[in-house]
Amino acid sequence: MAERRIYIDRAPGETRGVVTLDGRAERLLIERDGEAWPRLGLRRRARVVLVDRALGLAMLDLGEGQEASLRLKADRAPPVQGQSLDIEIAIEPQGGKPAVARALPPDVEAAEGLPLEQRLDVLAPGARVILGAQARAVADKAEEEALAVEHRLGGGVSLAIEPTRALTAVDIDLAAASGDGKRAAQKANLTALGALGRLLRLKALGGLVVVDLVGRGHDGPPLARAAQAAFAADQPGVVIGPVTKFGTLELALPRRYRPVREILRDASGQASARTLALRFVRAIERQARAAPGDRLLARCAPEVAAAVAGPAEALKGIVGARFEVIPDLALGREQWDIASS
Repeated sequence: MAERRIYIDRAPGETRGVVTLDGRAERLLIERDGEAWPRLGLRRRARVVLVDRALGLAMLDLGEGQEASLRLKADRAPPVQGQSLDIEIAIEPQGGKPAVARALPPDVEAAEGLPLEQRLDVLAPGARVILGAQARAVADKAEEEALAVEHRLGGGVSLAIEPTRALTAVDIDLAAASGDGKRAAQKANLTALGALGRLLRLKALGGLVVVDLVGRGHDGPPLARAAQAAFAADQPGVVIGPVTKFGTLELALPRRYRPVREILRDASGQASARTLALRFVRAIERQARAAPGDRLLARCAPEVAAAVAGPAEALKGIVGARFEVIPDLALGREQWDIASS
């Protein structure tokens, strides 16, 4: 039976929650101070600011600088500009597009969405909750895995997962196998599909997924059963197609959460200055705990130093004001130096 655990890492400026499945990260939820977006389950009264019948969409103002879109229903009269609607967020913002809302009956009680701890419990009901240093290590590893493209699964099997604007492309690869190549390919495909569900949930990727399988002449039913098992946790809304003559398997997964890469990276695909600043502050905290009596000089790139002010203030409440952040033009974006003075 699969075992799930919950890890919660509370750090200056950021809280990260991880659900693990049999010891491997399956979900990564991130909340940052001063950084908010319409989260799944948020209920609010919104105002219609635009109705586009050609696109079948209405744009909504949620207040507090937030917006969402509402898909118009063919069997219902469309809302009118200026009208107030009670809505619930069904899909978080992603891909440069606003959140997607669904209309609720009038006068449904507003709700800000569940706190992170409760959202984790929904994903892993009754799971053991682990805090502290172990949670930080698990969250760091989950973040690294969520951003990785290639994932080695053992036995010569690897998965490459690359999201594009249109779909997520998945390539299954197998190192040269001896013996029955067809059987080895089938085993590799089953192994990879078993891991793919967990990895896509960790990355919070949905929509169309195209999997390039290993080998030729695939035995479709076992592959379909493996995919159904791997994506059972994503139901309802998963659609699994047959293996095509091109050796690909197509899936449609519900979009719900904002992809992790969009939280951690900037538009260029690099780790954002905010992400690097939070990692830098965690490194300062780690050094401060290792040397409790020392004053620390923490040097980093100017771009990171500019983003570190808020988390650094929060860190002072944990380890005291015994560190100084110094911008250093000689350091790259992902470089820093922390030394005792």
